[in-house]
Formats: sequence, C-alpha cells, structure tokens
Amino acid sequence: MLKNNTDAGFANNPVDDEIDLRELFSAIWQGKRIIIATTFVFTLASIFYALSLPNIYKSEVLLAPISQDSGLKIPGQLGGLAALAGVNLGTAGGDKTGLALEVLKSREFIGRFITQHDLFIPVMAAEGWNRADNSLVIDADSYDVATKQWVREVKPPFQPKPSLLETHEELLELLSVSQDKESGMVKLSIQHYSPYIAQQWASWLVQAINNEMRQRDLTEAKNSIAYLTDQLEKTNIADMRTMLFSLIEEQTKTLMLANVREEYVFKTVDPAVVAEKKDKPARALICILGVMLGGMLSILVVLVRYFSNKESGNKI
Repeated sequence: MLKNNTDAGFANNPVDDEIDLRELFSAIWQGKRIIIATTFVFTLASIFYALSLPNIYKSEVLLAPISQDSGLKIPGQLGGLAALAGVNLGTAGGDKTGLALEVLKSREFIGRFITQHDLFIPVMAAEGWNRADNSLVIDADSYDVATKQWVREVKPPFQPKPSLLETHEELLELLSVSQDKESGMVKLSIQHYSPYIAQQWASWLVQAINNEMRQRDLTEAKNSIAYLTDQLEKTNIADMRTMLFSLIEEQTKTLMLANVREEYVFKTVDPAVVAEKKDKPARALICILGVMLGGMLSILVVLVRYFSNKESGNKI
C-alpha cells in the first residue's frame, strides 16, 4: 500500500526541472540594464574593430588552357621509341594545365617570382595602403623604412629578414587558383592592401607561368632532338631513319610553337584590372555579429545569475 501511495504521489507532483517561460522572460526583464549595457559595449568594440581593419582588394584574371596537342599521332613502335627518348608526341595526355597549376603554387616557382620582383616588403611588412599617393603603409615593427633594415623580433631559426619559405607561405595566402571542372577555365586571383599591386601581381604570375612552361618544353625538345639526331647517325636502316626523322620533326614543331606563342599554356580571356571596391573586410557583418554576441552573452550571464540566486535562496 505504501508503494502505491508513493507512486501516486510522484505521478501527481509537477516535474521540478521544468522551466517556466514566463519566469525566463521575467529574469531577462529584471536584468535588462546589464543586457543593454553589455550589448552596447560589444557594439562599440565591434565598430572600432571593424574600422581598424584595412581594406583588402582583389584582382582576378580568367584564363583558358591552351591544348598542347600538335596533331601528330604516331602509334606502335615509334611511340615506344618516343617515350624512351622522353619525347612528347602531342597525344591526349599532353595537356599541361594540371602540371602548370601545380608549378604555379610550388616553392621553387614562387621563390623565383618573389626574388625576381623583390616582393619581401609588400608581402611581409605591408599593413595598409595610402590612396592619396598610392603608397604602402609599412609596419614599423617589421621594417624600418629610414634605414631600410628588417627589425622583426623573431625566435630562431627565423631571422629578422624573412626567408623565401616564409614569404612563399604568406604569398600563397594571398593567391587563389581554381579550375572549373566543366569548362576547364582557370581563375587566378590576388588579394592585397593595394589594388594596383594585386592587379600587377596577377598579370605577372600569368606571364611567369607561361614563360616557365615554355622554357621547360624548349629544354625538353632540344634534349630530345639531340638524342634523336645521335640515334640517326648510328643507324642505316631506312624504316628506323624515317621514324627518327618524324620524331625530330615533331620536336621541331614544339620548338617553333614555344618560340612563337606568347601565351603558351594559358590564354588570357579576361585580364586582371585594378579593383575599385574592396573585397573585404565586411564591416557591417562584423558589427552585426558583435551585437548578437554581446546580446547572447549578456542574456546568458543574467540567466545564470538569476537561477544561481534562486537556488541559493531555496537552499537557505
């Protein structure tokens, strides 16, 4: 009988953990001053933070991959001889777009690009851009403009002057390269404080990767021709000499295309331009997030205080 009464008593009592919505709204209303004050502080902080961020501009170039096929299809034993000589016969696998995109992001290529154009300061020391005189704002804690010396405070093995590896990593943060899987079109973009620098670097990179791939093919074709010519001098078999002449002709075509075609791997469809509008930061979004964060945190604090005090009062 006692068990049944106990069970009935539990069934009739309300659940202690149930929260009344009216009580929540009442607690929030009582702490409205804290909520308003905290939200106001977060709003001011987000506004000052958003205004302190420098504008970043983006310049984008649209590229069309150029097929490397020259149209000469040589099957059978001639193809095997070509592979032995390291000769590219212009088959369907001759598209160099994938290789060019990987080379474009490689340490060696980017390192030469940085050294050639002396990009250490604009990559590692710039912190803004002055529109009035089109000059970069240099971080005084990184580079002393007066003495032209790097003054960064870094721990070993790093040095005050940034290394190529450091600069390469920072430049990759500014560089974006993507290829559309359906159309095959490539988009290359550069972000920087200066819209003029972003446009210039994007154009330079397209020119540099075209020159890089051209020089690679020129070197390969010259080496292939030298090898094939040597083999030609060693044989008197008519059929073999015919195949060798065909391979030499193919590599001569590669030399001709590499020397004549200015845009060797990528053809510019839409060139990079100087941006008129900033790409980021999204200051309005930062302010909105600041207001939301301040409001949610203040409400949470008010509710925690309210229920903590309520629990303490119940225990007393």
